[in-house]
Amino acid sequence: MSTTTTTQTSGSTTTVKLAFDTTLHNQYKYGAYLPVYDETTAFPPLQPFEFDDRGLVANKAKSNLFPENNSDIHASKITPVIGTEICGLQLSQLNDLQKDELALLIAERGVVVFRDQDFKDIGIQKQKEFGRYFGPLHIHPTGAHIKDHLEFHNIYLGPDNEYRNESKLDKLSTIGYHSDVSYEHQPPGITILTLLSVPPSGGDTIWASQTAAQKKARRDGRHVRRQPVKSEHPIVRIHPATGQKALFIQPGFTKRIIGLKQEESDGLLKILFKHIAQGQDFQARVRWEEGTVALWDNRVTAHTAVNDYNVHNPQEGLRHGFRITTLADKPIGVNGLESVW
Repeated sequence: MSTTTTTQTSGSTTTVKLAFDTTLHNQYKYGAYLPVYDETTAFPPLQPFEFDDRGLVANKAKSNLFPENNSDIHASKITPVIGTEICGLQLSQLNDLQKDELALLIAERGVVVFRDQDFKDIGIQKQKEFGRYFGPLHIHPTGAHIKDHLEFHNIYLGPDNEYRNESKLDKLSTIGYHSDVSYEHQPPGITILTLLSVPPSGGDTIWASQTAAQKKARRDGRHVRRQPVKSEHPIVRIHPATGQKALFIQPGFTKRIIGLKQEESDGLLKILFKHIAQGQDFQARVRWEEGTVALWDNRVTAHTAVNDYNVHNPQEGLRHGFRITTLADKPIGVNGLESVW
């Protein structure tokens, strides 16, 4: 069940469609974060901007993030290739030097997972401020968001909102590796995701290292065209803070390889997509818990949700959260190959 409401602010009228059943969430603690669709607001095309990667100015030793005299902070690798899990640090209390070092760590490890965080309870404005430190906040062109804050992309899967369940009717699996909105002219860098309600089992997220995938594929250069925003990005891009090469393709947004015939492009992309999806030797699967926050770098990873639980079973619970995504640099490929649009 969904409803449409109309509000008027400063002489302008905004139509908002609720993407949830209000009768199911009367006492819900995070009701302010439930999904809606603003059906009125429109924005002009994004303009180019100068981007300063915070990882470039970070202390490579990360002595502020991991001080020697603090035994309460523990960091462990999720796998040798991708992913780090950190306990004993609160994201909400990090200073700027620590945030810079965190940006570098995310670039190096692809995804960094923090446990036992208060991030979901610090309030919308502080959550925005934290994300904005790493870059301008992206507004999804079509996705659900939270009311009055389009920068929060809503993650919601419950009995009253089954878009993921409906989408799997003609597919064998809901797995779909992607980097967030990589069609943008200046695609995202860091994404921050936290869940407000976590099912007792299922609903994991898997990340794949595009850096490791590139090393195994060993194919540099060329261009990729993405829709709906038409951009041509290098298949292999170089991260400005680490200098590492990473594949920059995913089945969600990559349409074809420029310079190849359609059949050649389809064949090569099929090989690369399969390489990413089946590369379990460079993947990390994260189990969500209460208070978990994951931050990843879209320039060096692809990820997918795992929809493996029944939303109609009350014992399996609700999967609900929000994502804040920061825009970053214009992709630069091998030998200085630049994105064009």
